[in-house]
Amino acid sequence: MTLKIAVVQPKTFRLGDEHRNVERALGYLDEAVQRGARIVCFPEMYPGPAHPSNSFAADELAERAKQHGVYVIKGRIQKEQDGARPRHSVCADLIGPDGRLRGTYRRTEPTTGHIYRDVPAWNFDYLQFDDLPVFDTEFGRIGVLICSEVYAPELARILALKGAEIVFFPAGALINELMPTWKTMVWARAIENLMYTAACQNLYGVEEGVAMICSPEAVLAEDRGEAVLVAEADLERVRWLRAQEQKIEIPKQYKVVPGLLRWRRPALFKRNYGDW
Repeated sequence: MTLKIAVVQPKTFRLGDEHRNVERALGYLDEAVQRGARIVCFPEMYPGPAHPSNSFAADELAERAKQHGVYVIKGRIQKEQDGARPRHSVCADLIGPDGRLRGTYRRTEPTTGHIYRDVPAWNFDYLQFDDLPVFDTEFGRIGVLICSEVYAPELARILALKGAEIVFFPAGALINELMPTWKTMVWARAIENLMYTAACQNLYGVEEGVAMICSPEAVLAEDRGEAVLVAEADLERVRWLRAQEQKIEIPKQYKVVPGLLRWRRPALFKRNYGDW
């Protein structure tokens, strides 16, 4: 089973103008479909809304997904009631080829009660959630993690153990000095979990972007600017790598250690780390 997946790294409008992202998102989606993509991922909280002060729907994106018959991952925030005060979850919605919502991932990390107080666009009370869902598609199972969650290896490993073969990492912006390690982590999550990973971010200015698509054995595509990045994912290859054991042979049939998901000793982890 092979399919083309896409990540969109857009020029993004903020705050009072962010409703303008919807029309631009439709154009990006059209381009991705024209290039053969069957799953298209937009960045964190894109097209929005990305702040409680704004309120608008992005129903046009679901309608266009239905028109093209593709999956779309889009971002937004959602008001949640946490005790006596409202807080907001950071959401990634999976829209199906029928235009209907197939599921939502709500960001689980960090646990600080806010994302970034020093950025006006993200200055709101944040509520982290506890679920790490995987979503079934006719191609295989996929998962979503958001932004700096790429630095938490346990999250991607849980998704892999639940059967995810592709994990998308929609990010916010302003990665800047973290860029070298960020890109390393995107590929590392693919290598250690024998999965495909795909990342993108919003571009608010001239900063470098993080758009990339990785297999366990190679970085397939990468772009630092405004981009619709498309690459082919060979899920049969992932399934083969997960089923194999490492052999001492030359030349090797793989560029990554196969069978890694079976390298698990829960009793060892519990003994050394407790209930972590």
